[in-house]
Amino acid sequence: MDSKLIISAVIIVSVIGAIAAFILAVASKIFAVPVDEKAEKIRECLPGANCGACGYSGCDGYAAALSSGKETNAALCNPGGNDAAKAISEITGLAAGEIIPSAAVVLCCGFNDNAVQKLEYQGVMSCRMATQAYGGPKECIYGCIGYGDCVNVCEYDAISICNGIARVNPSKCRACKKCTKVCPKGLIEMMPLEVTKAAVVCKNHDKGAVTRKECSAGCIGCMKCVKNCPQQAITIDRFCAKVDYEKCIGCGICHEQCPVGAINIITLAKHA
Repeated sequence: MDSKLIISAVIIVSVIGAIAAFILAVASKIFAVPVDEKAEKIRECLPGANCGACGYSGCDGYAAALSSGKETNAALCNPGGNDAAKAISEITGLAAGEIIPSAAVVLCCGFNDNAVQKLEYQGVMSCRMATQAYGGPKECIYGCIGYGDCVNVCEYDAISICNGIARVNPSKCRACKKCTKVCPKGLIEMMPLEVTKAAVVCKNHDKGAVTRKECSAGCIGCMKCVKNCPQQAITIDRFCAKVDYEKCIGCGICHEQCPVGAINIITLAKHA
């Protein structure tokens, strides 16, 4: 092949490449998205859990809202805790506020030894999927299925399945609330750390006689806890006891009076 043709081809390709590079450079300037440096600094203060506990889509959304002034509460990140709130306050000038440390608790004691099985489930091992089959394999349609949807979403290895029931290690939990959102039975709630409270570890709303047949540890709505609580912190909601944590002082009287052991006195350990 003629060397002149080769040289010409190389020159043409080089010119086309240079023109394309110039066009791309100009386009990058025209269509560039402005960088919010303040939001980036705030984002660095957040743990990156992207759990949505703050009410936003993730850490980026929360950082952008704080930077723009749309959000003025610097203490919405539970996983980041008060350290993150303080760091955000220093960047934004907002009040740091205070995050009350808390951890997730599974309000069910329907262990395999307590709960009656009504069917043998065969299918995708998912609580949400199993719920579609007559409320799950246990007679109690309100109880923990124990197939680990909460385990799968927990990024802190804080949840495990123990004898058919999910249990949370409070020293690992960072209160991201992902588990509370994924539980199809709504059995997981947040409780404050290092504060002694009574907790009704049952959410069965059947009448007492029915509950007894479904689970030996289920609340039967007998009212003994209500009548004996000195703080009037307990009420009955559709045959199941419910504790007002604001009123409860953790005296333990309700636990002593409960004939089925459906009320525990819980003191959650502080994060490691």
